[in-house]
Amino acid sequence: MTQRDDEIAELRRQLERLSLFHEVGKALASTLDLQKILQTIMEKISDFLQPDTWSLLMLDDKADELYYEMAIGTNANQLKDVRVKMGEGIVGWVAEHGEPVLVEDIKTDPRRVVRRNGSWHPEAQSIICVPVKGRENVLGVIELVNTSGKERFHEEDIPILKNLADYAAIALENARYVKRIHELTITDDCTALYNARHLNFVLDAEIYRSTRYGYEFSVIFIDLDHFKQVNDTHGHLLGSKLLWLVGDLIKSHLRMIDYAFRYGGDEFVVLLPQTSKHNALTVVRRLRELLNSRIFFVEEGLNVRVTASFGISGFPEDARTRRELLHLADEAMYLVKNAKRDNIALAGEGIVS
Repeated sequence: MTQRDDEIAELRRQLERLSLFHEVGKALASTLDLQKILQTIMEKISDFLQPDTWSLLMLDDKADELYYEMAIGTNANQLKDVRVKMGEGIVGWVAEHGEPVLVEDIKTDPRRVVRRNGSWHPEAQSIICVPVKGRENVLGVIELVNTSGKERFHEEDIPILKNLADYAAIALENARYVKRIHELTITDDCTALYNARHLNFVLDAEIYRSTRYGYEFSVIFIDLDHFKQVNDTHGHLLGSKLLWLVGDLIKSHLRMIDYAFRYGGDEFVVLLPQTSKHNALTVVRRLRELLNSRIFFVEEGLNVRVTASFGISGFPEDARTRRELLHLADEAMYLVKNAKRDNIALAGEGIVS
């Protein structure tokens, strides 16, 4: 091959790289769909380097482990439930040190991990791993594997992968920022429950779902009794903390599918999907008992107790619109409020002891 042929081949490779980065950059700029962007990045890696297996591992911060978010190719189906500890094997080493690794012959590398049921990549020969690094820490690892009989990876492959890993890091951090912004818009600052704005959205969605599938659901309105006295006696800071504690008590005793909202002031709303009004009564009685038996701020020597008035409405028994469901639950709650408080009322049925 002549020098000119070499130059042409190198120019062609550069053009391919530019096209590769252009396509990934375009995907990054055109959508906030994280899965779509990551899929594009990994597909471009596959097209360009043609590994037998390619995978994206994400870091689970709480467990300090990596898990396979995406895996395509030879033995990829075996990786779905595999978890890798930080520092374990080549992938764990890359995540822990934040540095890329190229191993041309895996059998000679001391970081190779073999399980009792065999290696995760039993036919692996050549492996290349690069970290996906955010601004402050490693977010994951991109891993490419080639088996024996296929061309091994080379040093010049690392810069390409590092650039693509940077795109993946941007996509991941953007997705986290968007998620955090969304959480802030639907979360109440004081209690960390959902806010009234999100209540409207969730109620509309639940009405649609329950109408379509013939489900019942219930809305519970909760108003703390004599809460103003807590603020007047102990101050607004303690009052705000009490709201957080009551909200946490409510949320911690609901199912995973249930929703808890701070409606405003000292008012809360609970949504119980696939639960009739009379079944909701059982839930409310439990919440009432829990609240009545709880003494707050014992460590501070204050021994604050608080009760609440509860109102329950049901879909579709009582109403079929968001506005009417909330109105009836609120109206039932005020029946209790205007009587002796610390009790429960059902829409259309009155106070139940």
